[in-house]
Amino acid sequence: MFDYTKIIDAVPDYKVFLTVDEMDASSRKLAADYPDLCSVSVAGHSRAGHEILLLKIGSGAKNAFLFGCPHPNEPIGAMTVEYFSKALCENPDFLKETGYTWYIIKSIDVDGTKLNENWFKGPFTLTNYAKNYFRPAGYQQAEWTFPIDYKKYSFHASIPETEVLMKCIEEIKPAFMYSLHNAGFGGTYWYLSKAFPDAWPLLYKASEKQSVPLHLGEPEINYITPFSKAIYPMITLRQQYDYQEQFGDIKTMRGGDSSCGYAETLGLDTVTLVTEMPYFTEPRIQSDKVMPYTRREVALKALDERKKERDQVSELYASIKEFVTSDNPFAKFIWMMVEHGDTHYETQKKFIESSNDYSQPCKESEAFDNIEAPKSSRLFTWGMLVRCCTYELDKNPDETAALALKKVQSAASENFDSRAKIAEADLNYDVISIQRLVRVQLESGLIIAGRI
Repeated sequence: MFDYTKIIDAVPDYKVFLTVDEMDASSRKLAADYPDLCSVSVAGHSRAGHEILLLKIGSGAKNAFLFGCPHPNEPIGAMTVEYFSKALCENPDFLKETGYTWYIIKSIDVDGTKLNENWFKGPFTLTNYAKNYFRPAGYQQAEWTFPIDYKKYSFHASIPETEVLMKCIEEIKPAFMYSLHNAGFGGTYWYLSKAFPDAWPLLYKASEKQSVPLHLGEPEINYITPFSKAIYPMITLRQQYDYQEQFGDIKTMRGGDSSCGYAETLGLDTVTLVTEMPYFTEPRIQSDKVMPYTRREVALKALDERKKERDQVSELYASIKEFVTSDNPFAKFIWMMVEHGDTHYETQKKFIESSNDYSQPCKESEAFDNIEAPKSSRLFTWGMLVRCCTYELDKNPDETAALALKKVQSAASENFDSRAKIAEADLNYDVISIQRLVRVQLESGLIIAGRI
């Protein structure tokens, strides 16, 4: 272990998120300012040809690999390593004490990050976040397109960003790997490739110190058994396949494995951590109050509500599908939801109806996660549909296409605006400062890194 208290306490009170260009400039300046401790290299290029920069800091015996924006709507991790890379160089005694050589990519999905930058400078509201939100379809995500062969499933269509991660993992052989994700609404929760039960109280404390609640609502992946409250084993595609094989249809699977799964495939003894934290939180997300219904009842109600919303989006998208070009990044996300929505609905319904866990009385946190929190998350699809239409209209399509696209754009905008008003009125949310979020994420990483 090493003493990281001063490092955590010194996190600045950031008011905005940095853009890709700002992060690139900062990385190059850091290497120029501390040439004896830090170097920067080009690890590869994005699909759009943008350089992906890799920082190397220190010369410890163990290697650590940290990468931000594995999903481009998740820049908290980019700010974590923006600060941490400077802190390592400014505190050489601490750097040496860690015993690591630190390899850092601030944003692995630089193209997608750029499509989120309109909300990076605020205002930080549910509405502004959702209106400018972008997330690629699963089969185009840097974190979930690693190659894999498992049972009857095979995936070998890794995107360039994933190939950069593959090369880094192969060459660095990290003892510690930190895929820097974050959630949008809720509380803190963690994924670990190794349990480390002695670290759990410290992880809880790291979140508590920054007044960020634990996420005690529905788990992100409902078929994963937690190690402890808000602490889960790492997800791999093998688990997803087994779940789909039992409850759904493996034909709907399109993506690949995770960075953690890839390290395991290489036979590396790598400990992987993910710390999920929200931009927005609400008191009910950690309430254990027992509600007068079962978890199954409210989960099925939420599932039906999602289907109803998806059917509305599907109908609108169908009317413009012929005018959507293959390079439209917003359309791919919507198409995936539309194409496999009914199958995923039946899969989830079958699991909820068969799992004994759902027969238990529902906690208020679970009810909130099923009924209230989606008032925010459903805005993403409507916002992406608006941006899908805007993307095509900016290409100056012919009159017939423009008429159809403008009609759907208007309908999607109206749906977004009406739902945004409901979300803003019904959700008594707090905006968590970037400083507090960076502190939780960085301390969580140092807690686990110090145990390897």
